Amino acid sequence: MRIAYIAEYQGPGLIKQRGIKSHRSLAQSMKIELIANALCSIGHEIEIISQGVVIERKGKYFHSFREPEPFHPCIPIYYSAALDIRLLRGALANVSTLSTFKRRHTKKPYDLVIIYNLKAPQIRCAHYALNCLKLPVILEYEDDSFVDKLGKATFRTVISKYKAQGLQNRLSACFAASPHLLCQISHQVPKLLLRGVVGEDLLKLSNSKRMPKKKWVLFSGGHDKQKGIEQLIKAWYNIDLPGWELHITGYGSLTGKLQSMVQNSSTIMFHGLVSREELIHLLCSARICINPHEVSHTPGNVFAFKIIEYLAAGAHVITTPMGAMEKELEKGITYMPDNSPETISAAINEVIATYDNTTTTMSYVHETYGALSVSKSLDELIKEAASLSNVRNNKGISITSVI
Repeated sequence: MRIAYIAEYQGPGLIKQRGIKSHRSLAQSMKIELIANALCSIGHEIEIISQGVVIERKGKYFHSFREPEPFHPCIPIYYSAALDIRLLRGALANVSTLSTFKRRHTKKPYDLVIIYNLKAPQIRCAHYALNCLKLPVILEYEDDSFVDKLGKATFRTVISKYKAQGLQNRLSACFAASPHLLCQISHQVPKLLLRGVVGEDLLKLSNSKRMPKKKWVLFSGGHDKQKGIEQLIKAWYNIDLPGWELHITGYGSLTGKLQSMVQNSSTIMFHGLVSREELIHLLCSARICINPHEVSHTPGNVFAFKIIEYLAAGAHVITTPMGAMEKELEKGITYMPDNSPETISAAINEVIATYDNTTTTMSYVHETYGALSVSKSLDELIKEAASLSNVRNNKGISITSVI
């Protein structure tokens, strides 16, 4: 099938041309790449359409363009025009993303559409695909649109819920990162729980006997307030663990502050932005990986994709709760009730003290979320979505099926 993957992806060309610094979506873009690669590997033709929004307050207009440095030679990325003016940013993203979608469909028609989350440009393109093109639409649901990042309802999220309600029951299928997110979609829509994707590079290296585990605790991800990195650094200063090191990768709005916090430490290694190859080596080298995310008021409204990569690398994971989890995953996880420095330091001390008795769930994660398994699951979901769409378009009735 020829698939339009409408997702807020950020490739290297976009970051360079639009000067994106404070609004990088590293984990999101990586997951989009892994999903696209998985679909491409089983014969689907994928095109990514991204709104490429800039939130740098530069007051500039940016023309649409094609990504000059694609992650895969057979997966082109098209960015819509963008305007970096607060009150007009969203309106142009809506119009321009739909325009790009129409233009690419006219050039060579799509057979199916996947939208990443329920943002306004994605909703607009989905309605056009359903109403005008009669195409099946699949939702990839990663972040709850009805609450903010901390799980609280706000005026903005109430508006988002109102805008999304007309689409939820018309979807052809949905795959999501948590049961909580899947429950927001009509029971008649085919569903798939997809926590993450383990790339072939990580699978290969984590299975290698040449990667000895080091006395490292690793954090990987964006440097934003809700990620709990400041608390993690403060906690580390309260820990006396000879031979152990804390490694931090990523970038974000707090990067400068975090760098100043660790500059006098000999046991905290600050890597900043790293290549995919370097990140994989760090993941596979660490004994413990940590996710000190601020606890949400709505458990399961988000799920950290990196937890799956942490587990796939053979690390034991320390994390704050992120909603209901499968028992097979929880075997490799130690939960913290909150992300205060005191709680974090206590959890790290406990896990290290009992490290020889801790378990990992690497084999289960490889089997369940490896690229081959995900490709097969997504292909089955796509076939069911196409079948449901045909039934709706031709007979005006709906069917129920849940994967």
